[in-house]
Parts: sequence; structure tokens; C-alpha cells
Amino acid sequence: MTTLDVPPAVLYTLGGILALLVAATLIVTVLRRLRPAADLSELAARIKSWWVMVVIFTLAIAVSRTVSIVFFAIVSFLALKEYFSLIPTRRADRRVLFWAYLTIPFQYYWVAEAWYGMFIIFVPVYAFLFIPLRMVITGETQHFLRAAGTIHWGLMLMVFSLSHLAFLLALPEDGNPGAGGAGLVLFLVFLTQFNDVAQYTWGKLLGRHKLVPKVSPKKTVEGLAGGVASTTVLGGLLAPSLTPLSNVEGLVVGLVIAVAGFAGDVNISALKRDLAVKDSGQLIPGHGGILDRIDSLTFAAPLFFHYLRYFHY
Repeated sequence: MTTLDVPPAVLYTLGGILALLVAATLIVTVLRRLRPAADLSELAARIKSWWVMVVIFTLAIAVSRTVSIVFFAIVSFLALKEYFSLIPTRRADRRVLFWAYLTIPFQYYWVAEAWYGMFIIFVPVYAFLFIPLRMVITGETQHFLRAAGTIHWGLMLMVFSLSHLAFLLALPEDGNPGAGGAGLVLFLVFLTQFNDVAQYTWGKLLGRHKLVPKVSPKKTVEGLAGGVASTTVLGGLLAPSLTPLSNVEGLVVGLVIAVAGFAGDVNISALKRDLAVKDSGQLIPGHGGILDRIDSLTFAAPLFFHYLRYFHY
């Protein structure tokens, strides 16, 4: 079966998200009229970008399973491309990067075929062994360890970790008859992005104590606590309608997604600080690059996927 009949629970949740965007758009419009001197350009740009991202994401999960998998493969490609544009690479490794990009169609083919055995070992085993061998063939040994490490680290995050999001669509449909794979994907993506917004909002409102000032100066203990609490509660509320999880399990998984999302966020923040860049790119106005939007998913997606697979499939 390739066509995704969008379940009512998924439609209702997407409708709720669109309602939030409408409300945010109206609030910014009103604020601009009441406070014309205030600079709301960045906030307005963020909301406009959210409109575009939500529409594209909705179409991706509503059209068909194949389209959804191709969409996530493109996201992996853009993330990996952005990553390679940031990190220092050796001239000798230009051809090696071709093989790194080539892992993407293979990895997502395993997803499309629901071939879990190959999916789970292709990047961490076969690509891990092949990439340094291809590097050795070039004959360049200077900075070999650094080059091999940075290439494989990128593959693990941008290809392997993110592909777990797509594999949610390949899980047996009878494991989540109410909302199917689309519900699982929506649950994970919505909670992860909500967690980012909630941590930012709570940090702005109550933030006093810096959490990791050398990595991400704007992160606060209060922001993390408020975001984790909010995401945990939302996970408990949404889980029964979008996933096979109970309310209690939803609370647990919401907590895991929130903490994992924070870990993924500061992980990419550490990368950007090491490279002395503010944003990973300019692809998404008001947000930065693709890495700035999917950083939380690089940690949350594998943990959520394996929890489901071990306990419900």
C-alpha cells in the first residue's frame, strides 16, 4: 500500500496547528498596528516560514508513503549538504563526499522496502567501513582522522538519525490502526518543534539561570524546565489519538522527546560555535538553515522510533 488515507486524528491535529498559525499571524498583525515602532520583522518572518513548512510537511505526509519517504530523503540531503558546507574538508576528499551523498538514496530505499535489518546497519557499519577505505585510496594522510570522523559524524546525524523519522511510515499499519504512520510522524515532529518553541518562550518569560552559557548562551534552566514540562503534558494528551501509546506512556515519551530534543539542539549549537557561525544557513527566513530546524530531531527521532518498535511492534 503506497497511498496514505489521512486518518481523522491526523487531520484534526493538523487543523489545530493551522489554527495556532492563524492566531499567531493575527497577533503579529495587531501588534504592528498598536506598536508601529516595535521591530517585529524577525517574528513575522518566522511565522511566514512556519506557514510554508507546515504546508509542505502536510502535503508530504498526506499524498502517499512514497512521496513522504522521498521528502525526508530530500531533507537529509539538504541537511548533509549544509553540514558539508560548514565543516572544513580536504581537497582530496571531494570525491569521497560523492559516496557520502550516495548513502542517502540507499538508506531511504531500505526504508521504502521496510528492510529493517539493512536499514539499521548500512550507515553505522557498511558506510563506516567504506568511507575511510575510499579516503585511503586518495593517498592523503594529513588530517585523515579528523576528516573521517567529521564525515561519518555527519552521516550518522543527517542520514542515519533522520531516516528513523521516515521509517515510522514503514512500521506495520496494524500497530497503530487509529492514525497509522502519518500519526507517528506528526506526533514526533509536532512535539519536537513545540518543545523548541516552549523552551524559548519559557526562557523569555522566566529565564534567569544560564544552562550551558559556553554552548548556547540563551538557554536557561527555567526555559528547559518549562519546555520539558509543557511537552510532557502535550505528549500525554496527544498520544492516544496519534500513536498506540496510552496517556501515561505519552507522558514518558513526551519527556524523552523533550530532553532528547534539547540535547540535539545544543549538539548542533556546539558545532556552530566551534565553527564560529550563528546560523547553519539562510534557507529558512527567520530560522536560519535546515540544520537549525531539524537539530532536535537528530536525537529525538531514533529514541522515539526504537521505543515504539521495542514495545509496540
